[in-house]
Amino acid sequence: MNNKNEEDSRQNVVDSLDVVPVENPKGQTLSSITEGVTSKFSRPDSDSSTTFSNSGSTPNGSELCSETEDEENDDEFSKIPLQTPPRRKTASPTSNRKLGNESLELPGVQSPHSTITSVNSIQSLLKEKFQLSLPQALRSNKKRQNADYRLRAFVGMLFLCIVFLVGFAHVYYNTHVLQRAYFDRFRFNKNERVMHIYNRVGAEIIAARLGLEISPESGVFPCLPHHQRADSVCLEWLQQTRLYLAHTRHESMDCYHFTWQSLNPSFDPKDCFDWSHKRGHWYGGGQIQNMAYPLERGKLDLSPFITGDTQKYPFGNVLKRYFLNSKGATILVDSETPLYVSINANRSKEFCLQAKHDNFAYINHLTPFPHLNYSICATDNMKNLHYRMAEKSLWDGLKPDELHAVHTLLTEPVWQISPTNEAAIYNYTEDVIALGFLRQGHVLLSDEWQPNPGDFVLDEKRFPSMEETINIIHRRGFRIVFSIQPFISTESQNFQDAVTNRLLISERGSDPRIPALTRYKNISSAGVLDITNRKTLPWLVSKLENLITKYHVDSFYLDLGTAHDMPHYYKCEHPLTNPDHYKTMFTQAILNSVPVIGVSGAISRPRAPVFVSLPPFPSSWKAIKTVIPTILTYGMIGYPFIMPGAVGGDIALPMADNNPDNDFEVSLPDKELYVRWLQLSTFLPVIRFTHLPSKYADTELLGMAKTLTTLRQKTVTPLLKKYANNTLDTGLPIIRPLWMLDPTDPACHVVVDEFSVGEELIVAPILYSGSRQREVYLPGGVWRDGIDGSLRKGSRWIHNYKVKDIQIAYFVKMPDNTRF
Repeated sequence: MNNKNEEDSRQNVVDSLDVVPVENPKGQTLSSITEGVTSKFSRPDSDSSTTFSNSGSTPNGSELCSETEDEENDDEFSKIPLQTPPRRKTASPTSNRKLGNESLELPGVQSPHSTITSVNSIQSLLKEKFQLSLPQALRSNKKRQNADYRLRAFVGMLFLCIVFLVGFAHVYYNTHVLQRAYFDRFRFNKNERVMHIYNRVGAEIIAARLGLEISPESGVFPCLPHHQRADSVCLEWLQQTRLYLAHTRHESMDCYHFTWQSLNPSFDPKDCFDWSHKRGHWYGGGQIQNMAYPLERGKLDLSPFITGDTQKYPFGNVLKRYFLNSKGATILVDSETPLYVSINANRSKEFCLQAKHDNFAYINHLTPFPHLNYSICATDNMKNLHYRMAEKSLWDGLKPDELHAVHTLLTEPVWQISPTNEAAIYNYTEDVIALGFLRQGHVLLSDEWQPNPGDFVLDEKRFPSMEETINIIHRRGFRIVFSIQPFISTESQNFQDAVTNRLLISERGSDPRIPALTRYKNISSAGVLDITNRKTLPWLVSKLENLITKYHVDSFYLDLGTAHDMPHYYKCEHPLTNPDHYKTMFTQAILNSVPVIGVSGAISRPRAPVFVSLPPFPSSWKAIKTVIPTILTYGMIGYPFIMPGAVGGDIALPMADNNPDNDFEVSLPDKELYVRWLQLSTFLPVIRFTHLPSKYADTELLGMAKTLTTLRQKTVTPLLKKYANNTLDTGLPIIRPLWMLDPTDPACHVVVDEFSVGEELIVAPILYSGSRQREVYLPGGVWRDGIDGSLRKGSRWIHNYKVKDIQIAYFVKMPDNTRF
């Protein structure tokens, strides 16, 4: 009975596991049976299934030796409660079940000899199976997640690469494919309006952004047939502007011409050039505030390109619309363009040109809307390019006495005197003669010789016997020069006459009989002669001829002021291009009537023998540093005949002596500054004095002045005459920057405190207070030291070059094969 109950319990367990009892022959292990059972709980594709060896070992290491042990185990396991799963349909008694690799017949009736896998063994197997299968599943899931991440990363990278390639293709297309070669060595992208100019070896020398004021959404189209020009490419941005591009070739020089025509009043054409360091160095234009040299070192907000006082305004007294690049390119702007200029404005590294009308500088509109017209010329060598651009044949029409006047200015000093009375003039010339080593030269009387500016007669109260005084001065070997102005003081005896005859510039927008008034220097209220009026010149010339006849005046100096000295609402009988146009017309008119040796300012070169003055400099160490770059710039832009300011600075015009009858006390410059300024002026085309060296009562200073005078007469003056004659042929300046000696040497491009007289003498003055040494750069060649006579090899710096108080460093060019 007990056996029967045990058999029923076993059958229930087997049924609950859906396992058919299998007959177990004697000596057969249960491995195959166990495999069959566990296979129902394991993944078919898992390679971590557990098997039993034929040795009959269980997973716990026990041996199945006899049926008795099985029965004992069955008795134990029967006491353990099991949750019976839902009964599943058993297989057919006659069906064959594959267990592992063995095929077993499963009869429908259990054999009494069969052995059933214990519940404990199955539970252990299931537990182990789940423990082994779960980490494997987790690892497989993690592998799939890693694979997904890698796939996503790959897709993301592929997407970024596609975006980059598309962007690169767009940029390349817009900057290169659309950058059409309109002319040889000229590339222009009409959509982006980016221009590049190259030299003959393919190196880029100009890069610019054109048409900066054009709306971004505006499209570009070819011009209509009736707007086309035969020699130009024409592009139009509707309702905004029209651009003409042209090209000409002159031997080895290519020139590109640009004309922007504004099509509405709100559009002002503007082009900006890249002035970063890789684009080379720039020179020209004229004097600007703080006199940056080269120009890219300066900064200037957008301003009208007209003359002024750099203490108040951006530009100085001499200008020209000409700019030169060290890589071999020039920009030349048409004189009729209402030009505005900026340099490195808004923290940019750009030089910008803009055409713009306003209510003062460009009030007279030559075109309904502003036009920007300029040319860019390029070649491989900046010196050759500048030589081609320089004005030639300055000797054309030059008279013998005019050439003689040029030589006298180069060889004799200019004595600038502020005359208070006849004694002041007489004593000053007497002091010059007393020095014994200075030549007589030209006595330049500032405008105080008149009772009031604009009278054009001597003040007979202060100069009762001026005619006799001038005769004495002439006998001493001096020449007399009177300074005249176009400004007629309202207190002048000629003001009423000028108003009655309408000889003065009138007020714009009012009755033309009402003169426009302005201020100039010490004149609080003055009118300006209208040189465009055909009656003005004869009236003025008749008064100047009376001075020449009565006082034997040798020549005149034209003190013209600047554009900003004109009345703000000026109106001439014939319109001016800009207020600077006035001084050009005035100079030309006077030059054809009376002798003139100098002008205070210009925007175009006056013909010889007229010298153009540097602006007045204050007596300071800061001011002396600006003398050299100003002279180099003026010479380069086409003014070879330069008249520097007074030695020591233009702080006050001197008296002949310090007697109490003088109107004001003389203020002498600092002695060390005066000495260094005198050393510098010794090598310049004209040496001008207001204060005599003898005023310092210093024997060492007088000895140095005598030595410098001898040096100028023996060494400098012959070179000045030689290169003055060369200038008349070539247009190249007498005083030259070092890059004109060696344009391929980068060091020569940036030296700002040295200059050369022609190509044979280099000067390196001391420009700092208390300095007794300096750095000197010598271009290629062999140079003889002017201080100790030693030979110096060029193309190198001389560091800590010693210079005493009474010395100035200069070097004379020697033949390249010179050796001691």
